Amino acid sequence: MARPMWDEYFMDITRVVATRSTCLRRQVGAVIVKGKRLLTSGYNGAPQGLPHCSEVGCLRSERAIPSGERHELCRGTHAEQNAIVQAALYGVAIEGATLYCTHQPCSGCTKMIINAGIKRIVYLSPYPDELAAELLAGTGIECVCFQDKC
Repeated sequence: MARPMWDEYFMDITRVVATRSTCLRRQVGAVIVKGKRLLTSGYNGAPQGLPHCSEVGCLRSERAIPSGERHELCRGTHAEQNAIVQAALYGVAIEGATLYCTHQPCSGCTKMIINAGIKRIVYLSPYPDELAAELLAGTGIECVCFQDKC
């Protein structure tokens, strides 16, 4: 029996986390790992206590907002944001950690990742946000497309 490599192992967990998403457009999952230990997880969806898009509809679809644009016009919180907020909520240090995500982080999430001190990002699918790549340039954060599928 072959054991999965660490990146594969955590990416598999990230895919499962994404299945909890309530977004009608894209199911995204994220996990934050340090020292080969899973610290937090997050998926995209409405903030706690608010109705899910699956219940009230998608604001972005209703307004015909293209993917990669106007992130602020969404009821949902991104998976990466939820994983970082979970760390803050429970007092978990994530500086120097790796963030695994089903999708390449947007510019808003990238800013949070930079400020949180995360040092490595591993993602499965690309996301159309040129500013995110520009923000990462020169930060020293390693950004890896998992198994070169991008």
